[in-house]
Amino acid sequence: MAFHTSFITFLTELRKSIRALAISLFLCTGVIFLLSPQLLHFVQNHLAEKLYFFSVSGPFLAHIKLALFAAVYVLMPWMMTVLWRAMGVPFGVSGRELFFFIIFTCLLFYAGTFFCYFITLPFGIKFLLGFSSEELKPVISVGKFVNFTTLFILAFGLIFELPIFMVFLAKVGVFTRRFYEKNRRYSLLLIAVLSALLTPTPDVVNMLLMGGPLYLLYESGIVILMIMRIK
Repeated sequence: MAFHTSFITFLTELRKSIRALAISLFLCTGVIFLLSPQLLHFVQNHLAEKLYFFSVSGPFLAHIKLALFAAVYVLMPWMMTVLWRAMGVPFGVSGRELFFFIIFTCLLFYAGTFFCYFITLPFGIKFLLGFSSEELKPVISVGKFVNFTTLFILAFGLIFELPIFMVFLAKVGVFTRRFYEKNRRYSLLLIAVLSALLTPTPDVVNMLLMGGPLYLLYESGIVILMIMRIK
């Protein structure tokens, strides 16, 4: 019953800002759409060679998707502020603690996206395109390329939030620090599975590029709980 009440309170608080957030996302997407050719050129130069399209609407839809992703990326601090304020009301998180959650959630999100963009994706794409030959030439659709890159960048950003949500769940009494410490082996297994599913390629190197930092983030969550003296 207490959880149900907290969840209803969370949704009620979230509704107060959801309309303004949706309007801002729409407007920001429209503005970035005007700059999407330059943005696509920037991403393409870093991760791919020539891109092609196989339908009349292909390039337009690709630019819309890229602009939407960029708008989400830009507005992420506001989104996290709205989320944590809504979560803070039913769970009694406010003041400096709320500021701590908002700031570090944003920092970890952007750290994850940068790590993916500059390290994991280049390795993964290079590995996948390494199977090309004189008889087998890569022809990459612009739509598939945008979907592929934005999905993995966003996934890495969200997964890097792990220690913050570990701290939050321990603070509100869902889990304890001892629970995290006792279940390291299961967390390692789960991290390995996630790394295999979310990295662009199934090879060991790319799995370690994601799994290694993710496990370090798990351990950092435990360290933060120790520093905060949350058992």
